[in-house]
Amino acid sequence: MSKNTHNHPLVLPEPSARRLVLLVPVCNPGPRWHDFLQALQAQNLQPQLGVVIDSASDDGAPAAAKAAGLVVHRIDRATFNHGTTRQQAVDQFAADADVVVFLTQDAVLADPMALKHLVAALDDPQVGAAYGRQMPHPDATPVAAHARLFNYPTTSHHRRWVDVPEFGIKTCFLSNTFAAYRVKAMREAGGFPAQVILGEDMHLAARLLKAGHAIRYQAQAVVYHSHNYSMLAEFRRYFDTGVFHAKHPWLLQDFGGAGREGLQFVRSEMLYMLKHAPWLLPEVACRTALKALGYRLGRGHESLSKRMCSRFSMHKGYWV
Repeated sequence: MSKNTHNHPLVLPEPSARRLVLLVPVCNPGPRWHDFLQALQAQNLQPQLGVVIDSASDDGAPAAAKAAGLVVHRIDRATFNHGTTRQQAVDQFAADADVVVFLTQDAVLADPMALKHLVAALDDPQVGAAYGRQMPHPDATPVAAHARLFNYPTTSHHRRWVDVPEFGIKTCFLSNTFAAYRVKAMREAGGFPAQVILGEDMHLAARLLKAGHAIRYQAQAVVYHSHNYSMLAEFRRYFDTGVFHAKHPWLLQDFGGAGREGLQFVRSEMLYMLKHAPWLLPEVACRTALKALGYRLGRGHESLSKRMCSRFSMHKGYWV
């Protein structure tokens, strides 16, 4: 298939009648939660059931969610895991659904059609999962803004197993920040993995591709979502990514390494900073070095003590 075919925007039909369940993991989402709920209530397409999986929030988020018409399911904060918790929620609340949509607590739907546009991607029977475009929040730093613009282009595309030679590890890119899954396809692929440090979305996307399903990037389905990570936070996130790749080596074996994609990102980031924030170039160089160090340490985490891994990790509960 040619590259032009991949990037040709499809005209998709209106979503057919089906049972839609929305699942949102939450832990003290803070002031942006009000914007999240307001944007959700404004959606043209509403889920038959919306569930907040709340990890013992104490900032009033559960009460606000209930007032907005969502079901609140409380869990012990110590039991949360990106893969296990999501799969348990699917089994409990979406077992009889046709489509399950995941949002994260800090992803604000950009317009009233966002959810409808995302779910419409699954009207193509070949698509097992779809994810939307992420635009930076208004308060995003140039570094955070570039990360969204690089990973979430303006043009939609499909990815299939046959695309691996062209796109490598990027073929199975998918983000649960704003994603929709065909529940039947999820079940066939085995659902989310248990006890992962992160990357449950990529892990499932890879298995969906290997099972013959397509992954759709739906650019017209937009949320505002970005993180103004400190340099230490980026080190920790890349450490966790290295751990994830070390724990699941088949991903890199089947899809290839992330080196080519990483180099493209660095070049793009440097050019973006030259144009928009040249004073940040030294900081960006330091960030790049720290990310590379974090990833390498994560890949070799088995030679480190659990205490050291916890200190290096963003997701410290994984090491308990």
